[in-house]
Amino acid sequence: MANRTGTYARTTGETDVRVTIRLDGTGVAKIATGNGMLDHMLSQLARHGLLDLEVKADGDSALTGWHHTVEDTGIALGRAFADAVGDGKGIRRMGHAIVPLDEALSRVVLDISGRPYATVDLGVSGEDIDGLPGDLVRHFLESFATEARISLHATVLAGVNPHHKIEATFKALARALRDAVEIDDRANGQVPSTKGTISS
Repeated sequence: MANRTGTYARTTGETDVRVTIRLDGTGVAKIATGNGMLDHMLSQLARHGLLDLEVKADGDSALTGWHHTVEDTGIALGRAFADAVGDGKGIRRMGHAIVPLDEALSRVVLDISGRPYATVDLGVSGEDIDGLPGDLVRHFLESFATEARISLHATVLAGVNPHHKIEATFKALARALRDAVEIDDRANGQVPSTKGTISS
């Protein structure tokens, strides 16, 4: 179980994205998406989730803005995560975290269920967050959840500063993922579902 690593490469006419994620990591991040704020958020995900994460993304942001790069990075990260989880034998499966950052407070609850679903309410739509459009943060999380095949509920409970809101959210996502992928010694390597699968 000590080498749960997933990779995914996505090349389209709009972007070229490559992701490697190791679930049993130490928080090492090598991130280059071209968007400093997205890089910062992904680095938070790695550090607080104790995930080793490499992300390299090149996109058409000079022509069309950040939408394609952010969306495709979320897609690629989700697929790499699903690859790393595999059949999910022995994992705890569910995780949650409530994380503060100064005046902001964010809650993330998730289930690695094989059933993609996302409810995201960050209170940052229409905001520009240091070069990252706020609504694209929501779209990133929805894209990640869909491709990771997880049920994700992310809610900002309080806050004023949009940077603080999304950083608290990514830190909460990191801690929830860390708990959910942890191997449960009492599970005896079983898939955590009465169906016998969370991967199909």
